[in-house]
Amino acid sequence: MKRRPSLLLALGLCAFAFAGCDYTLRQDMANQPRQNPLSPAPIFQDGRSERPIPDNTVARGSIADDALFTPKDSNAFPLSLTQELLARGQDRYNIFCSPCHGIQGDGQGMVTMRGMKHPPTYHQDRVRNEPNGYFFDVITNGFGAMNGYSAQLTPHDRWAIVAYVRALQLSRNAHVAELPANLRDKLAAGGSAQ
Repeated sequence: MKRRPSLLLALGLCAFAFAGCDYTLRQDMANQPRQNPLSPAPIFQDGRSERPIPDNTVARGSIADDALFTPKDSNAFPLSLTQELLARGQDRYNIFCSPCHGIQGDGQGMVTMRGMKHPPTYHQDRVRNEPNGYFFDVITNGFGAMNGYSAQLTPHDRWAIVAYVRALQLSRNAHVAELPANLRDKLAAGGSAQ
């Protein structure tokens, strides 16, 4: 008979433990507080559950639908070339590209001076003859030791960098006949074209 009280005690403890296993106490991924898409949400001031996209957000996986998408082998340039675009490209280039590629695009950046592999210069014929889409693709997805910058740069900024790289290439490979008349006269007189 001594076993009976301990058996009753064990059954009582089990019943007490199972009483705490209510459905509301169970943590379940399917049963969580959430908002359905496009449903009203009183916790936000505008009453919407979906939030606007933050500024400078870079979309992932939708570049093919982007108006700025250009195939890798295309030489098209989807933006109009303006002084503001080149200035933005120079700014982004100096931040993201110059540590490896150098300020002049010659592959002599600070990182390479410390032992990292030298990237090719933008001024060699092979790179100069690549289409604009190639540069956009390399900036987006990376190439060789270079990581892609699609998470850091918007497509607009990537095209601005492509425009600036083309300006760097032109700065070293412009023919005198392509210069405006006033700059040709200045060079003929012995001055610099700047």
